[in-house]
Amino acid sequence: MARKKAATQRLPSKQDILAFIAENPGKVGKREIARAFNVGPSGRVALKALLRELKAEGDINQSHGKKMTPKGQLPEVVLVDLVRLDRDGDLVGRPVEWAAGGEPPRIVFELSNRARRELGDVGIGDRVLARVQPAGQNRYRGRIMKRLEQEEQPVLGLLSRTENGEFRLQPTDKKVRHEYIIAPEHLADAKPGEFVVAQPLAGRRFGLKIAKITEVIGSATDPKALSLIPIHALGIPTRFSDAAIREAEKAKPVPLGNREDLRHIPLITIDPEDARDHDDAVFAEPDDDPNNEGGWHVIVAIADVAHYVRPGSALDHEARMRGNSTYFPDRVVPMLPEALSADLCSLVEGKDRACMAVHLWFDADGNKIRHKFVRGLMRCAAGLNYRQVQQAIDGQPDKIAAEFLEPVLKPLYACHAALNKAREARQPLAIVTTERRVFIGKDGHIAAIKPREHLLSHQVIEDFMIAANVAAAEELEKRRQPCMYRVHEPPSDDKIDSLRKFLNSLDYRLAKGQGLRPMHFNAILERARGSEHERLINEVVLRTQMQAYYTPENLGHFGLNLSRYAHFTSPIRRYADVLVHRALIRGLRLGDDGLPPEDVENFEQIAEHISLTERRSMQAERDALSRFIAAYMAEHVGATFEGSITGVTRFGLFVALTETGAEGFVPIATLSDDYYEHDEAHRALVGKRSKKRFRLGDAITVRLEEATPVTGGLRFDVVGSGDDTQRRSRVGRPALSAKKSTNRPSWAKHRSRKRR
Repeated sequence: MARKKAATQRLPSKQDILAFIAENPGKVGKREIARAFNVGPSGRVALKALLRELKAEGDINQSHGKKMTPKGQLPEVVLVDLVRLDRDGDLVGRPVEWAAGGEPPRIVFELSNRARRELGDVGIGDRVLARVQPAGQNRYRGRIMKRLEQEEQPVLGLLSRTENGEFRLQPTDKKVRHEYIIAPEHLADAKPGEFVVAQPLAGRRFGLKIAKITEVIGSATDPKALSLIPIHALGIPTRFSDAAIREAEKAKPVPLGNREDLRHIPLITIDPEDARDHDDAVFAEPDDDPNNEGGWHVIVAIADVAHYVRPGSALDHEARMRGNSTYFPDRVVPMLPEALSADLCSLVEGKDRACMAVHLWFDADGNKIRHKFVRGLMRCAAGLNYRQVQQAIDGQPDKIAAEFLEPVLKPLYACHAALNKAREARQPLAIVTTERRVFIGKDGHIAAIKPREHLLSHQVIEDFMIAANVAAAEELEKRRQPCMYRVHEPPSDDKIDSLRKFLNSLDYRLAKGQGLRPMHFNAILERARGSEHERLINEVVLRTQMQAYYTPENLGHFGLNLSRYAHFTSPIRRYADVLVHRALIRGLRLGDDGLPPEDVENFEQIAEHISLTERRSMQAERDALSRFIAAYMAEHVGATFEGSITGVTRFGLFVALTETGAEGFVPIATLSDDYYEHDEAHRALVGKRSKKRFRLGDAITVRLEEATPVTGGLRFDVVGSGDDTQRRSRVGRPALSAKKSTNRPSWAKHRSRKRR
């Protein structure tokens, strides 16, 4: 009943909240907002989610005291990290928290001799509590109230040695702009050119903080060390407890018992060539029910992880703590120990494996008629990959795929043709994105970076998995069981308004009204297809969407255009799926290892945790990919490339290269042919004199000026300027290769000769 009230109680709109904060800057917190708009206890969870959304979108900032200010403004009192000295010797800081997008404001502290005496040895790297006031565009004057004695966190960085023999640590975090000095007695046998973890110490030398090395991660000449940086920086657990390892190693194969015997059915797995676990298998056949002419019977079998990972066990604790597996170009940090993830829980070809399976029946138009969940025992008939399957369907089967072409693969594709009719009628959001894959050669170095192929075989498996996930959510609702929903909310009104204005400037019209659905966005994307605006509109529509997350409250999935959705198909790598399996076991009375009451009571907290661990993994995977790409691109400093503008700020342009997907920055100061101003409404930099434009999504030709694999940073200069870049052909571009540099370390910062 309480949940129903929370859903129906009227909340203030985002505009109401922003107006209230603007009228009371620095004085408003969640409690004051709740009081002002009469939000009772039953509505506090929804209000908290609304405020979290506003913060994530950058519309509000929150100070250390949880007081809020409007987008782009700092509160009167703020936490500041001191990052450098300016030309006048004044300390320059930046706010600890800044969600408004773009470069955070610069805070300048002019310290008098008296202030220095009172504050003591305050300097670069310190965190202070400061009172600030505006002093121009994106600039504040600050007065330090006190230095905060904070426990220094370990720093991950690259050890180097200066010409005078001094050891320095360059942090891998882009946000940390100062180096540390390492005394010889604090080296711990580390050598220049190695990634290390260091503990900051009290005191300074030559104005810089000092630190001692506590752990050597590995040589910077090894590309595989690049994935260790985000693992350490974001605190992703890499070691399992001894108790969890013992539980995993004691696990045994499951006997048939009361399970449904599926071993006679030729279930197959279809995965990427580099897949490290196999947790789903599929089978399809024509439905033999005469009342369902042209219909299909499908089985989606999923690894029965819940049988091995019991509630309250050491394995359960470790899996929940991780939340999910994290995938890097050279390794995986698994959610489960290898004895399970790569063996007993993996649907290995020719081995009996415990599974949770769902039988699905579809009509000739792909609409689901009914479903049935069972706990089964299966034996994978073949482990195939996407390319292998697609080539077989296209008439070029290899020896293995040929055996399964008629009895398994063709029925799967024929059934999918029916599912595709329902999919097209449903019209999920049709934004196209490109994933990149890093190819590492036998010598351990990066051989190539290429887009991942998206074949019809990918869509076949994806649609079967979506159908199984929907069935899981429906079954749990039917059984009145808790469900860990995968929620994707519609875009906010503010984002829609901004998108509509932008599209109007390009003579595109987005339907008005409160009932926008994915089909309305798809109409815009379809109209733009093949036009000069295709990339631009695709990018802007993508940025309008919200981020998906987990919650026990069903809010629907906007992107898939589904009223209910849960994750069921990947329990080896997602804890959310394990919870859904346990809820099904409990609701269907399929065993004594179902969802325990204490987890039901804590479902909301668990949902928040696994949503955060998912975002942590996504950030780690992005950070690692950017470093691998920067390492690859470091061999091509000075070359020119084709790309597109993926971000426009008042400080410059973010550009993604077409071939590799490498993303870097063009500082506005390098656009020297004119004075460029930021046109936020049109997402462009516009020349004041020439009126030339750099717009989001525009094609552009750039030259690589710097590549810093340690941080994953790339800096470009524009070849030509403004609209001219769209008419330039590729100039002087060398062929990309993974050849190692012969005259300098492969992980050092590379600059073009004119910048050295």
